[in-house]
Amino acid sequence: MTAPEAGRGIGERDTFRILHVSTGNVCRSPITERLTRHFLADRLGDPSGGGLIVESAGTWGHEGAPMEANAEAVLADFGADASGFVGRELLDEHVIRADLVLTATRDHRAQVISMGHSAGLRTFTLKEFTRLVKAIDPATLPPLEDGVVERARALVRAAAALRGWLLAPSPEADEVYDPYGAPLTFFRSIGDEIHQALDPVVTALTGVPART
Repeated sequence: MTAPEAGRGIGERDTFRILHVSTGNVCRSPITERLTRHFLADRLGDPSGGGLIVESAGTWGHEGAPMEANAEAVLADFGADASGFVGRELLDEHVIRADLVLTATRDHRAQVISMGHSAGLRTFTLKEFTRLVKAIDPATLPPLEDGVVERARALVRAAAALRGWLLAPSPEADEVYDPYGAPLTFFRSIGDEIHQALDPVVTALTGVPART
């Protein structure tokens, strides 16, 4: 078995790994990781995420570092849990094991793809993936009764098939900018951007819309 095949779930068919990637893994990707976990648990009523494993790492990750305090504050605003987070540097093994990689920027996406491991078809910027997911008819995805993991795999395949047809209105439209060193107000604006991008993704993954 080759490493890229292992990364695409062979031997782990009952799980689906989502990897969020930013630069330092102390601001954007921790916020995205923990918000994804929080929203999945809320929609599915299952703290385990129904087989969806959500992680994060940084291309220049501060290995072992805590999350930035302002990032923790943003998570608290959404009622998400920031406890126990430890920063990680992005390694080959993280990409190999991931079924979906969502990056903060196009540069991060390019760095992940350049690592190899057949990552191109399963690596998107977060906002790019959101745009593609919005164009997918939910009726074409497996029902939740078939399991959230199978639904997630189908969603990634459908999004990859659409890439190239649905382009961003501008390059900046696919970027989540780095709030490192910025005041809490800017962190909160980034948190709102991430939330807005994640909401359609989590709805598509689970088949359950956000509570109003």
